[in-house]
Amino acid sequence: MLVDFITLGCSKNLVDSERLMRQLAAAGYDVRHDAPNPDGDIVVVNTCGFIGDAKEESINMILQFAQRKQQHKLKKLFVMGCLSERYLKELQIEIPEVDKFYGKFNYNELIADLGKQFRADLQLERVQTTPSHYAYVKISEGCNRFCSYCAIPLITGRHRSRSMEDIEQEVRWLAAQGVKEFQIIAQDLSSYGTDLYSTLKLPELIERLADIGGVEWLRLHYAYPAQFPYDVLRVMRERPNVCNYLDIALQHISDNMLTKMRRHITKTQTYELLQRFRDEVPDIHLRTTLLLGHPGETEADVEELKTFVRDVRFERLGAFAYSDEDGTFANRHYADDIPFEVKQARVDEIMSIQEHIAGEINAAKVGRELRIVIDRREGDYFVGRTEYDSPEVDGEVLLSVAENPQAQIGQFYTAKIDSADTFDLFAHLL
Repeated sequence: MLVDFITLGCSKNLVDSERLMRQLAAAGYDVRHDAPNPDGDIVVVNTCGFIGDAKEESINMILQFAQRKQQHKLKKLFVMGCLSERYLKELQIEIPEVDKFYGKFNYNELIADLGKQFRADLQLERVQTTPSHYAYVKISEGCNRFCSYCAIPLITGRHRSRSMEDIEQEVRWLAAQGVKEFQIIAQDLSSYGTDLYSTLKLPELIERLADIGGVEWLRLHYAYPAQFPYDVLRVMRERPNVCNYLDIALQHISDNMLTKMRRHITKTQTYELLQRFRDEVPDIHLRTTLLLGHPGETEADVEELKTFVRDVRFERLGAFAYSDEDGTFANRHYADDIPFEVKQARVDEIMSIQEHIAGEINAAKVGRELRIVIDRREGDYFVGRTEYDSPEVDGEVLLSVAENPQAQIGQFYTAKIDSADTFDLFAHLL
């Protein structure tokens, strides 16, 4: 039988889908991921429950397949992930067409519910849904930070690190399959190892992964600014296959908002943190996320944030409007009294500033020779990325097929940057 997987939300969910797909494939099922027209006998929807828009998207997707099941066009419908972890009882009542809801961590029970055997020897393997040359590697689950606005700890629980040996084994297996680029992900990279080893172990883990044969690039996603493991900057400098790239969500800069958001860091400490990044890894590209419209945010706070964005000149930045989430500290203690239109206008202001900065940073790359990887072909162009570009979220490098016929998908090359627009670069291979 054919099983269609639909994955919503973040790359951490994608890893879960890939692992479950591997188990089902070993049990004799055909598996597909995010097919344009999913019409399998069984559908598994892996849901997101982070913010309002994501929850709505997940519910609409479930209802779409529930309707197909009512029309007898679908034999089995299963739901897993963050939404069902958080709202299990409500979903069971509201959408009875679903054969079974699984949470964030018990999805392997689906194997037994289909009458098959879970293969423990395959638990580090997966069916890759990304291009064959890159993959996501999740090194921990959960979060202990409890920021005011965030529902993640309510969904995933406390921070839990995987052992370094377990992660190394997974990366070795992926490298043996031809994966060359690894996105190291977690809800909180900074805390990696504190629960298992009583100390910050991210630098040691990245060194160990960098030593594995076939690992061309390692890129770090979702660090937390407080208690940051600074030794990872040394690893970036010393290991050529550790990308000079760091994704670190800062959310805000005014002390008023950092306190209300329960971020455990001050404005002064944030500026010092970023200066240390720039000093120790001069070529580092920083990606951050900012949150606008949190309860208590004033126009003065927004002006401080604008100044911060202009001062720091982040290479990559995203901004989002506050979403009032059930059970969070902000939901229990603050009134969500900033109109959505005001929140969105503040987001737009920040992104307008960032667009100008991003264009200038890209323009400064013209004439440079950079190492790139080719991801795919689109029409008359090969599309690749530099070490400063993470898949799906950052800019890309475009190369004319006619002028670069030797390019192959999944291979690394040195390219010279010929021109740039706000987000993308145009280049030719050397």
